[in-house]
Amino acid sequence: MKENLYADFCSISVYRGLMDLPPLAYLRDLLEALENGAADVDSYANCFYALAEEGYDSLADYLFDHLRYDESPFADAVARGRVTPVLEKAARHDLAVLADIANTRCTELKGMMAALLPESWEESISALPEWNVGAAFQFDRLVDFYRVNGCGLFAKYHAFVWADGRVSPVAHPDFRPLDTLWGYERQRDQVIENTRALVEGKAVNNVLLYGASGTGKSATVKAMLGVPGFESLRLIEVQKEDLTDIPKLVRNLGHRPQKFIIFIDDLAFDKEDKTFSALKSILEGSLEPRPDNVVIYCTSNRRNLVRQNFSDRRGDEVDARETIEDKVSLAARFGLRILYSELMKEPFIRMCCDLAAASGVTMAREEMEKEAVKWDIRHPSRTPRSANQFAASLLAKQK
Repeated sequence: MKENLYADFCSISVYRGLMDLPPLAYLRDLLEALENGAADVDSYANCFYALAEEGYDSLADYLFDHLRYDESPFADAVARGRVTPVLEKAARHDLAVLADIANTRCTELKGMMAALLPESWEESISALPEWNVGAAFQFDRLVDFYRVNGCGLFAKYHAFVWADGRVSPVAHPDFRPLDTLWGYERQRDQVIENTRALVEGKAVNNVLLYGASGTGKSATVKAMLGVPGFESLRLIEVQKEDLTDIPKLVRNLGHRPQKFIIFIDDLAFDKEDKTFSALKSILEGSLEPRPDNVVIYCTSNRRNLVRQNFSDRRGDEVDARETIEDKVSLAARFGLRILYSELMKEPFIRMCCDLAAASGVTMAREEMEKEAVKWDIRHPSRTPRSANQFAASLLAKQK
């Protein structure tokens, strides 16, 4: 073990946040105890336990993952292009110390503890488990990673939810690949084209997907996560009640290398909704511009997003027309508005049969069409959702 490793450990500065991680906190307690001539077996065992709890048997691998994905002053500076010589020197020092820590053999730590304990402890110390060691944290490799991927959660995950003023990652997002979505190819192509422009760093429009429920509006947006070439894309879902906090979110995205879709699903406003003005200013009208790497995608069953009553038009307000125009102007702030209407009867029957056949239904096509016509009569919604339900019902009967 390197001499004065505990002192070096205490000198970590730029990556100091790593010292709060349980394995490193326990290891620091152990090194401090050894520095003071004491054997802290509990801290050694807790260090191993904390690593195992996180799914690691290598301290080097654990550190390397956190070096890449945790926020730090140096990683943030690289992402922003604001690295100073002082900051770079501190980062190089910290990485050298962390490499020494990751290369310290467990046998050395156990030997030092055994030397400080009675002979009766020898068997217990020998039986302590050992994590794997060995690390070569390459400074240039980390810098390249930060420059391309940034740091923090956005470097590791692709999907998030925004709630209570913070982003939370979705490790396994629920989305369907594009080739599993049926119908509405023209609409999806428009979304793909706009998203590709975003990924390529070009100017893009905010997008409103509106129309009948069950047509695949939300599925289209989520499917962008699986499009080849869109690896830099991140999707952040925001609920309507959290719209007033979006400026805080957007400010935290502009300097990052990734491209972001802020996704607001199933959006509709009542006439007195306080979040109405918040979304208007986000889309267009705020003094603070929307970063080039951020775009807003919304889905709604309403073309104008705002629920209106007949009483709104015959009320006693002097400027009632202006109020109505203000309400419907929100949709106009989306540069790309895409309609998802219900299918006509023949395309719907055809979709029902195609989906049923693709799902494994072996019924003759003519008989399947008859069943689809009956389904259409009983279920007024001619959408992919209804067609999927038809296929599932036939498959259930077949089994």
